[in-house]
Amino acid sequence: MSSADKNLSVFSTDALPDISGRTFAIVVAEWNHEVTEKLYEGAYQTLLDYGAKAGNIIRANVPGSYELSFGAQVFARKEQVDAVIALGCVIQGETKHNDYINHAVAHGLTEVSLKYNKPVIFGVLTPNNQEQALDRAGGKHGNKGDEAAMTAIKMLKLV
Repeated sequence: MSSADKNLSVFSTDALPDISGRTFAIVVAEWNHEVTEKLYEGAYQTLLDYGAKAGNIIRANVPGSYELSFGAQVFARKEQVDAVIALGCVIQGETKHNDYINHAVAHGLTEVSLKYNKPVIFGVLTPNNQEQALDRAGGKHGNKGDEAAMTAIKMLKLV
């Protein structure tokens, strides 16, 4: 289902695990800062709203979305980190960079998750333009950061 049909900030909250003692790392791409900062704010606030302690939320910036996989790996390998949330935004442009970067990041984050046996969440927007990005970073379609944080919380039920 596309975010045009569903608000990214509306989700089921049945039987969520207690996250008050859990540690989350949020890795944020600096590229498209206007968008990624809003994604971060959404993820951070959602974690707090559902019981995470501010001192248990670690933030790290990386230059762009391509670097999210390495940034996620740095934190996933740390025993004290329970889940990693990767936030970025790759806007479709005039070249195929969008296809190459998004595929590489999705694959890289999946590999990190499987290698370290912990949730590594793909919170990367892949819109066609800046307006669509902002619509999904706290605009009319909600906030992908909220959704990414809730996904991390729900995945912790499995581990």
